[in-house]
Amino acid sequence: MEILKTLQSLAIPDAWIAAGFVRNLVWDRLHGYQHNTVLHDVDVIYFAKDGTESEQIKLEKRLSQLLPTANWQVKNQALMHERNGDLPYVDCQDAMSYWPECETAVAVRLHKDKLEFLTAFGWESLFALQITYNPKRSWSTFIQRVEDKKWQTLWPKLQLQKS
Repeated sequence: MEILKTLQSLAIPDAWIAAGFVRNLVWDRLHGYQHNTVLHDVDVIYFAKDGTESEQIKLEKRLSQLLPTANWQVKNQALMHERNGDLPYVDCQDAMSYWPECETAVAVRLHKDKLEFLTAFGWESLFALQITYNPKRSWSTFIQRVEDKKWQTLWPKLQLQKS
C-alpha cells in the first residue's frame, strides 16, 4: 500500500504500478509462499501524449525521493512505441497488449481509496499459473525472458503456453 499511496500522491495521468508487482504477488500466493519474492524494481506506467523522456526521469527521481526503498522504473507508454517499433499506442492498456508475455500485462493503482486493476489479456491465465506467449512479439524474446528471469525456478507450478 505504501508504494501505491506514493504513486497516487503525484497525480500522474493514467498512472499504474504494473508487471511483476502484481504478477509476482499472485504467483506467490498461488504457490503458498509466506513471503513475497524479491522485486528488483517497481514498474510505473503512465500515458501522457505530450510527455518527454526527461519528464519520466523527473518522475522517477521524485518517486525515489518520496520512497527511496523502492527501485522505481517509470515509463510513459505514449513514447514506448518508438522504442518497440510499433504504431502509437492509444493508452496504457493498449501498450500492455504488446508486452512479450500476457501475464505481465497487469497493473494496479489506488484511486479514491480503492484498488483499480487493469489488464490487457484478462486474469484467467495469470491465476491458472501460465506464462503465455504474446504473438505481437518474437518467440525468441519471450523464451529469453522466461529463461533470464527464472520464473519456472521461482514458481515451479508455472506452465508455458504458446497462446
